[in-house]
Amino acid sequence: MRNDQLAELGQQLRVDSVRAADAAQSGHPTSSMSAADLGAVLLANHLRYDFAQPDHPGNDRLILSKGHASPLLYAMYRAAGVIDDEELLTFRRLHSRMEGHPTPRLPWVDVATGSLGQGLPVGVGMALAGKRLDQIPYRVWVLSGDSEMAEGSVWEAVEHAAYEHLDNVTLIIDVNRLGQRGPTRHEWDLDAYARRLHAFGWHTIEIDGHDVSAIDSAFAEAESTIQKPTAIIARTHKGRGVHDVEDREGKHGKPLPDAEKAIEELGGPRFITVDVAAPPAARVLYGSRGGRAEMPAYDVGTAVATRDAFGEALAALGSVRPEIVALDGEVADSTRTAAFAKEHPDRFFECYIAEQQLVAAAVGMRTRGYIPFASTFAAFLTRAYDFVRMAAVSHAPINLVGSHAGVAIGEDGPSQMGLEDLAMFRAVYGSTVLYPCDANQTARLVEAMADLPGIGYLRTSRGETPVLYGPDEDFPVGGSRVLRSGDQDRVTVVAAGVTVHEALRAADLLEAQGIGIRVIDLYSVKPVDAATLQEAAGATGCLMTVEDHRPQGGIGDAVAAALSDGRPLPRLIRLGVQNMPGSATSAEQLHLSGIDAESIAAAVQLLVEEAVVR
Repeated sequence: MRNDQLAELGQQLRVDSVRAADAAQSGHPTSSMSAADLGAVLLANHLRYDFAQPDHPGNDRLILSKGHASPLLYAMYRAAGVIDDEELLTFRRLHSRMEGHPTPRLPWVDVATGSLGQGLPVGVGMALAGKRLDQIPYRVWVLSGDSEMAEGSVWEAVEHAAYEHLDNVTLIIDVNRLGQRGPTRHEWDLDAYARRLHAFGWHTIEIDGHDVSAIDSAFAEAESTIQKPTAIIARTHKGRGVHDVEDREGKHGKPLPDAEKAIEELGGPRFITVDVAAPPAARVLYGSRGGRAEMPAYDVGTAVATRDAFGEALAALGSVRPEIVALDGEVADSTRTAAFAKEHPDRFFECYIAEQQLVAAAVGMRTRGYIPFASTFAAFLTRAYDFVRMAAVSHAPINLVGSHAGVAIGEDGPSQMGLEDLAMFRAVYGSTVLYPCDANQTARLVEAMADLPGIGYLRTSRGETPVLYGPDEDFPVGGSRVLRSGDQDRVTVVAAGVTVHEALRAADLLEAQGIGIRVIDLYSVKPVDAATLQEAAGATGCLMTVEDHRPQGGIGDAVAAALSDGRPLPRLIRLGVQNMPGSATSAEQLHLSGIDAESIAAAVQLLVEEAVVR
């Protein structure tokens, strides 16, 4: 498009943003208006995208990181001819695809945005896929607000993109000076952003974000820059074009007070349609080879750490599933993803100690059709929880693996112990939470995770544990295993992971005293095997959960939820980590937290004695 046409398109996007927010009587039109010229030039002259084929492998990717400016994105879709005026004006209504912040309910939206600071990290994952996996020259465009440049996750992404020489990613910063409650940290000091980005190794371009010619030239310069990612730092005015709101505080997140007057000031509605350039032909490099992986097998009675089994199983699965990729946070020797890296170095991604970028890159790769397994210590995944939460909103089924879980890790102490992770992942929409107790069970669950529909979480243990199950046994998601049972069982002990072995030792101790207990291996914490738990509750009248986790939100709560279906509730006792651990051996830690075999046996004895007294 010519410059005069681009300027008119920018005005159309502003008008449509005002109209959409006015129809909803809510939204962020002023934040949309500041970036309208940037959106117009990108859509008309630089974006390569087949809207009829959103899954076309050669399509550029556009991420509206400043997701509150969704009216702008929807106005761009109207200009592209993929939504009509009627749908545009359903903005923020019940059942409308025009949600307050974009989600993949729209086929052209790859990831949900609105939690600021996530667009660039996810875009880096997409760009990594383009460079190292797809080997297709699509470009990732990320439109960011200036306020979100304060987020630490942005700078994790900035450093990672520069380190990987991702010249296929372009960050467009809409520097409109005003945040939600007032001026941003750097206001219109474009050089403050440029200095920081340049120090990380980025190519930077500072422009007037309302000069369509300068915008066009900047985008072209970004496309021609090699070996460096590019940031276009654009000085803009919030509420551009409407005197009553332009560059005025207190107008954020509100429809314009007089939309009709504002539309007239902007020159009225337009009906420009943009013929967006098609992407070049492209092919997908991976394709499922079919067949079941020959998973590692372990002899019953041997001692193997579940983290070791995870690494070996993932490497084996990668041999028959070329769409599987592994990412790690500089602890691959501990999480055991090093096994995958050795076998499939082209599909292993080191994200270093940047857990937000780790999870974000997994989300970005998932949007490109890959199946990511991202691993670090369970404790450190807490740093990336917002990215996990938003991955669920994005319907991006990624797999996360947390090693070194619980007090059982021993001497490293509480900073390294994942004690809240089960609660964290159980709360995620549509998630699956798995906690295996032995090596063969781990291998089967890793295989199942590759095809889960939502966020998958696997909790692995540092220390070696006895192999209980044969290599050919199946462990369906949502199942459990009854390991001990008898007609005279007095209590059911429900455990998972390391506490399964403690429960079995407790059963031996109690058997010597003539007390029988039922032991359930609850390897699937979510979804939980309610039927088996209810049967056990009916048979023994009392359940005791034992977990190497805080009592809140973990196995105990999962069992309680499974039993609260209107029936009379059995007695439920919960053993978990209620102390603040220090440094000690694994056995000492389990004992001090009251979740070892002796503690379980003592708790059961107390219950039995109470029952006799009654």
